[in-house]
Amino acid sequence: MAPRLERLLGVVLLAWAAAAPAAPSWDVERLLAGFAQTREARASFVERKTVRVLERPLVSSGELRFAAPDRLEKRTLRPRPELLVLDGDRLTLERGERRLQLDLRSYPEVAAFVQSIRGTLAGDREALERAYQLALEGDAASWALTLVPRTPAMSDLVARVRIAGRHAEISVVEIVHANGDRSLMSVQRLPGAR
Repeated sequence: MAPRLERLLGVVLLAWAAAAPAAPSWDVERLLAGFAQTREARASFVERKTVRVLERPLVSSGELRFAAPDRLEKRTLRPRPELLVLDGDRLTLERGERRLQLDLRSYPEVAAFVQSIRGTLAGDREALERAYQLALEGDAASWALTLVPRTPAMSDLVARVRIAGRHAEISVVEIVHANGDRSLMSVQRLPGAR
């Protein structure tokens, strides 16, 4: 190839490469945008709670359901049936014949705590940032979002929440309480929901 043609080709290739849009970087905005597209999700879970006063972890399992924008159900099947439902500002807990309902507006620390999961699933960055400082590590194929409470009242309950997964799917939720207790939930998405 003639030197002049080679230079011209080099200039054209360089200009094309410079003009090509760079792949968008992986950040909190892109992660939450992926979650915001999901209207419903179902998953199985296994949760291990480590409590300082107990010799062994408490292990439970069941199913999670999310319906955008603000309904989250945690149906525990083992070791005993229990249903926890977050619907808007209402939290309902059913265990056997007992039923407890709370208006989360009266319990702002509890509301902020449950918002860590529900806000992530809804892709609601504004709601998450009202209660937490966000830090994202990794890339789309393997990410971890750490939420650290913004207020002292919340920090008295929870040291941090760490949610990990791939793309717009959660695989692990770890909650470290201020007193050192912790909960580690493994999550596996079930087919059928979008």
